[in-house]
Amino acid sequence: MGKELDNRDGLDAIMRRTLAHYERNARQFFAGTIDHDVSQNVAALLGAIEAPAPFTLLDLGCGPGRDLKTFSALGHRAIGLDGSGEFVAMAHAYSGCEVWQQDFLHLELPPALFDGVFANASLFHVPSAALPGVLAALHGAIKPGGVLFSSNPRGHNEEGWNGPRYGSYHDYPSWERYLVAAGFVPLRHYYRPEGLPREQQPWLASLWRKPNVNERTEVPNNPA
Repeated sequence: MGKELDNRDGLDAIMRRTLAHYERNARQFFAGTIDHDVSQNVAALLGAIEAPAPFTLLDLGCGPGRDLKTFSALGHRAIGLDGSGEFVAMAHAYSGCEVWQQDFLHLELPPALFDGVFANASLFHVPSAALPGVLAALHGAIKPGGVLFSSNPRGHNEEGWNGPRYGSYHDYPSWERYLVAAGFVPLRHYYRPEGLPREQQPWLASLWRKPNVNERTEVPNNPA
């Protein structure tokens, strides 16, 4: 793993191998996730955006388009992004939304377009060495005052291969350091699924705001 993280070629190889898994298993992934209830996460993002609706939203790592369809049905302009060509085609067909094919490590996003970015179960595939650059690209694409939502499987800051997929598993303090360094201000975080003991909540969800121009960026006391 160490050599893979030492250079850009190694990072690109990690992403290509992970994306290849999704390309091979796109139909099975769609069937296995279409009924997942992420309404808590959708509501968290939409409730944190202070701009007037409808919003312009980026579904980062949109997969086959489940959440794109939800955002669109709620009246928002939703744009999907995924590195898998199979997912891009499926998401567009399923949701009717615009979908961009981009690798997370080579994002080309318009500046300050989005009121919110929905990164549900996607950013954990980014190796920690590449995470600052990815977060910087997302920060630039969000309007001042806009919101980034992320949900990742939590861990103790380990990373590596889980079968054919690469994952980085942060705890909240580590995740906060990355986001604050990228210029975001923490709003709140929570663990999923709801209503279970913490040891049975493998998902860490968090909300972050891009400050308005000249706004002070003090980090509130937000214990894990």
